[in-house]
Amino acid sequence: MTDTKIFRKISIFLEMIKFSHTIFALPFALTGALLAAGGLPTVRQLVWIILAMAGARTAAMAMNRLIDAEIDARNPRTAVRAIPAGLISRGLTFFFILAATAVMIIAAQMLNPLCLKLSPIALFFLVLYSYCKRFTALAHVVLGVCLAAAPIGAWVAIRGTIDAPVVVLGTIVLFWVAGFDILYALQDLEFDRSAGLHSVPVLLGVNGSLWTARVFHLIMVGLLFALFSLMHLGMLFFAGILAAAAMLLYEHWLLRDGDLEKLDAAFFNMNGYISVAILLFTAADVLTR
Repeated sequence: MTDTKIFRKISIFLEMIKFSHTIFALPFALTGALLAAGGLPTVRQLVWIILAMAGARTAAMAMNRLIDAEIDARNPRTAVRAIPAGLISRGLTFFFILAATAVMIIAAQMLNPLCLKLSPIALFFLVLYSYCKRFTALAHVVLGVCLAAAPIGAWVAIRGTIDAPVVVLGTIVLFWVAGFDILYALQDLEFDRSAGLHSVPVLLGVNGSLWTARVFHLIMVGLLFALFSLMHLGMLFFAGILAAAAMLLYEHWLLRDGDLEKLDAAFFNMNGYISVAILLFTAADVLTR
């Protein structure tokens, strides 16, 4: 394979796993690191945290695409994805999964022993998520658990312990992710029903899904206030909560009638802004003390 073909395959792979969407979880990982350190972690810690998180997400998304390839081929929305479209082979995808998993494990080992011990648990949930929609509507919650590992792992990387504040932070991410994944799943409602797959939209319909996502995001905001109190954070973090709440409110306003034409703005734009805003306000609060 020539260099051009290699780079082309890598480009196809990164597009397939939506590598750019790492921005959803990475800011929360960095938020966990800042809160754990009470300031800036070392450069070494930050590098290995970022590598561990990127490796885990890359492996997870690639596993999902590989495991769901046959389902994706039957769904008109996803039939153009790289594996069902024949743009990348299953074997090459599996190789990338192994490489990303190796990066995650090596990074965990370089951080501390507890990170390494917890890495198999993280991998278990990453694999579990890809099979969940075959038997339970709780797939959205399992995805939330997977992304909650980002701030929890970063906290453990800094402190070597799992403490109450990071459990709250992880639960914040869980409800945030589960809420917006329910909204995202609305676009596959009819296909999932016909294919016998499970999701909150299949279980509760459009209106029930919208309300479930609203409740999940309300819980998320409540937990942000709980974290604010638990860690005795300042008014800059408080302002960050208000900013995140305003963006969540706008996200749900865009989809208030189940209008999926605005899903990209609600899902991709708003959720990226929310995670970055929480990171920036947390950094401002912690670093200006």
